[in-house]
Amino acid sequence: MSAQFGRRLRKGAVATTVAAAAVAALSASQAPGVSVDDNGRSTTADAQPTPDLAADDDGATGGSPYYMDLPPLNSPSPVPTAGSGGTGVTGTGEAGIPATVLDAYKKAAAALQESKPGCNLPWQLLAAIGKVESGQARGGRVTADGTTITPILGPQLDGNGFALIPDTDHGVYDGNSTYDQAVGPMQFIPSTWEWAGRDGNGDGKKDPNNVYDAALAAGHYLCRNGWDLSVQADLNRAILSYNNSQDYLHTVLSWLEYYRKGTHEIPDGTGSLPSHRSDDNDTASPSPSPTPPSTPSMPSTPTTPSTPSSPSPSDPPSTPGTPTPTPTPTDTVDHLEDAGTAKLTAQAGDTFSKRISTRAETSAGKAVGKVRIRFTIVGDTDTTFTGGESVATIVTSSSGVAVAPALKAGEKTGDFTVRATVVGRAVAGLDYKATVTERVADDLVRTGDTALTCTPGGEFADQVEVKATYDGAVADGVAATATLITSADDPTENTKGPYFKDADGKTVRTLTGLETDANGLLKLPKLYADDTTGTFLLRITTAGGASLTVELTVAAAAEPTQSQSPSPSAGTGA
Repeated sequence: MSAQFGRRLRKGAVATTVAAAAVAALSASQAPGVSVDDNGRSTTADAQPTPDLAADDDGATGGSPYYMDLPPLNSPSPVPTAGSGGTGVTGTGEAGIPATVLDAYKKAAAALQESKPGCNLPWQLLAAIGKVESGQARGGRVTADGTTITPILGPQLDGNGFALIPDTDHGVYDGNSTYDQAVGPMQFIPSTWEWAGRDGNGDGKKDPNNVYDAALAAGHYLCRNGWDLSVQADLNRAILSYNNSQDYLHTVLSWLEYYRKGTHEIPDGTGSLPSHRSDDNDTASPSPSPTPPSTPSMPSTPTTPSTPSSPSPSDPPSTPGTPTPTPTPTDTVDHLEDAGTAKLTAQAGDTFSKRISTRAETSAGKAVGKVRIRFTIVGDTDTTFTGGESVATIVTSSSGVAVAPALKAGEKTGDFTVRATVVGRAVAGLDYKATVTERVADDLVRTGDTALTCTPGGEFADQVEVKATYDGAVADGVAATATLITSADDPTENTKGPYFKDADGKTVRTLTGLETDANGLLKLPKLYADDTTGTFLLRITTAGGASLTVELTVAAAAEPTQSQSPSPSAGTGA
């Protein structure tokens, strides 16, 4: 997410010391790439937030608090031992994950392996985040279909130590129509769930309170931006995008490594519950010591209380000063301007060669950096941003410009809109029109050069096969038509000569609905000949104007060569 609005209060000195010591011990044996600095805090290579991390709006959770409990120092056993029911807070029991929750993580990871194999999402990462966000859905307190028995809600994001996120869902997900709250076992804020939500259990709904839906959504969230989670730097970026906090990163990495070393299924509702949250306040003032009873004594001589002096009429009354808040860059944005975006056009299935650029400006036209711009694809289209999402949030550079990720055209042709808006600021959005055109070819060639001949009433021995290209590259999925034409100058359908057959065996001389394959190849059905002899033409055309005319010959079979005449004496008697 963007800079974490994060934690309301720091943990007390004792809790911090314990956590630091635990991280120090873990760094040597568990968390990959984790080391410890001079203050006992864990550090990770490549873990510092980068500009593309800050581009993720308020992340999945809106900077809501999370559980900071670290895994036990003893590694779990891959196979549960007798009596390890998973209800304790130390030892191998902590490695147990409630059955339904564990099933949700594994199914989500399997689905991502199919839809985004390059992401390499381990289910243990979902388990680590689920542990840190909700203690595995509060120890697995879920129904059989994976829905939490009671809602899991983060604090309202009212700007009081957390992000300021006014209500975006009219209370539909979090029951709060004033401010947003993180919802469910993976703690999605409503505005993120709106585009990231998934139906993981196939019930036709996208419910952030359902662990199957939430786990699948978290998987897609972690797999966007083309990240490969088998690469440490990408793994760090993905976790930081969920919650942009170094402490959060190290806690998740520790649990990831712990679960990778072995875990097992435990009954729902029996999981251990974390105890230390990132907004805990362990430094409350101690209760005052009781006052010992006093010894009776002689009353002292009463004194006359002094009368406070009246303020001079010239002195203004003293009132507590209210500090004037410093405006954020977002507060200064007045409007959005196009930053030189070229025409957005691509063929179906292709990546758009041009990208959208938007500049945030003040009322005086001055560029504003460090502002989050949300790009949303609007309209009836299956085009997405690279990574498969329909929403992307990018932070403006020092020149005030945010460049959206590349668009990947789907198969639906036509126009759609990409809308740029300022996150956290009610200014008019900026719309960009984009167009997906049908796939086309500009050249067609035969893949063979064998002459195509046939005798009257027979069938051609060879089928016609062509290859389509566009700008020299393979043109796949291009629509084509094949017609047996009257002549080179008359493209109307011929009424005699060679023909195709339909499914019922009837004569057909025009084929429509043809399409080149993944290699740009198109192989036509068999051709047959009627009793008419001569030279005939087959014309193949594609979307985009590519055309090829193929010559077909129907001729009678050649007469057999006459054998040598027999000698006069042959066959005569003596």
